[in-house]
Amino acid sequence: MTETATVGGGCFWCVEAAFEERSGVEDVTSGYAGGHTEDPTYREVCSGNTGHAEVVQVEYDEDVLDYDDVLEVFFTIHDPTQLNRQGPDVGSQYRSIVLTHDEQQREIAEAYVEALDEEGGYDDAVVTEIEPLDTFYRAEEKHQNYFEKNPDDAYCSMHATPKIEKVREKFEQKAQA
Repeated sequence: MTETATVGGGCFWCVEAAFEERSGVEDVTSGYAGGHTEDPTYREVCSGNTGHAEVVQVEYDEDVLDYDDVLEVFFTIHDPTQLNRQGPDVGSQYRSIVLTHDEQQREIAEAYVEALDEEGGYDDAVVTEIEPLDTFYRAEEKHQNYFEKNPDDAYCSMHATPKIEKVREKFEQKAQA
C-alpha cells in the first residue's frame, strides 16, 4: 500500500532527485502547490506572483517507509531555517513547506518541526510552513525526472548532486536498490 507526502524545499529538480534515492519511494512528481493561481506554469510560479511553491509529491510504500522517514529525508536535504529561499534560489516559490494530506500528517509534521527546534541543531529557528494541501498541480513534463534526464546540467551538478550524496550517505542501508 502506498501513501503520498507533499513537500517543498527549494528547486523541485533537486528535491525530486534526492527522494529518488530512498528505498521505499515508489514515485516522485514535481509540481506546484500552496498558492492561489489555478493550473500555473513554471514561468508563472518562477515570477513569485502565484503564491505557489515548487514542491514534490512523494509516493512511498508504507511497508518500507513511514511519514517520519519521509520528513527525515526532507529535512536532511534542505535548510529549513531559510525564509523564502534555498541556496541561490530566492522567492516564496522556494520556501520550505510541508503540505499535509490529512490530520495525522499535520500532527506528525508539527511534532517533527517542534523536535527540530528543541534539539537546537540549527542556529536559527525552523521556518518551514505546515499547511493542508489544497490542490497539487503537476509541473510540465520537461521538469519531471529533470536530473535523470540532464545529469550534466551545471545547476543540478552544483545543487542536486550534494543532496543526492547526503541521502546516499545518511540512508546508505536504505538507498534504492
